[in-house]
Amino acid sequence: GDSEYQLSEKKVLDYLKKMSGKKQIIRMQGSGSLAIEIMIANFLYGKVLVINTGYYSERLIGIAKACKNYFKYIKKIDTINWKKLNNVNTNYDWVLACPTETSRGLKLPIEDLYKFSKKLNAKLMLDATASFGLEENHYLANVFSYSSCKGLFGLTGASFISFDKSESNEIKSFNLNLFNHLQKKMTGPYHSIYSLLKVLPN
Repeated sequence: GDSEYQLSEKKVLDYLKKMSGKKQIIRMQGSGSLAIEIMIANFLYGKVLVINTGYYSERLIGIAKACKNYFKYIKKIDTINWKKLNNVNTNYDWVLACPTETSRGLKLPIEDLYKFSKKLNAKLMLDATASFGLEENHYLANVFSYSSCKGLFGLTGASFISFDKSESNEIKSFNLNLFNHLQKKMTGPYHSIYSLLKVLPN
């Protein structure tokens, strides 16, 4: 309820909305992995294709499988090596990818991932932890998550999910429910937000 902080947070979140090209954002106290799990739990459903690029895409696969087993919205998870995207012609509900795979120094242009997902009539979800703030075209994804450090150069400890529509799965978990974060029902990443207030304009 601190008015000075509320003004600072609004400035930071408005700045991040502008950078992301998305209408909505949630901020939370925690790692990029937490944001990924909340994003996957709340948005993914049906038939999902994960593009395998290395270590960080394997994290996506593991989290998606756990959410499939626990929440039941995901019906099937397929994986495809990033070198074999031209071999896929099946329709999917979602394509899940990590456009910057730092474990092997690999970058997949987000525009190419967007075109690939459109070819499959799928929505696009990105783990943008290592790309947001550094790469362009994140707005092409339907939803993506990232953290306060890495490309934003703020303090570690905050993570974010950017999206347009808050239509999501009904998640019966306090910490993993998207709307609880939208409504700020838990302690926020206050110090990290203050760091971004100084860093983002530069």
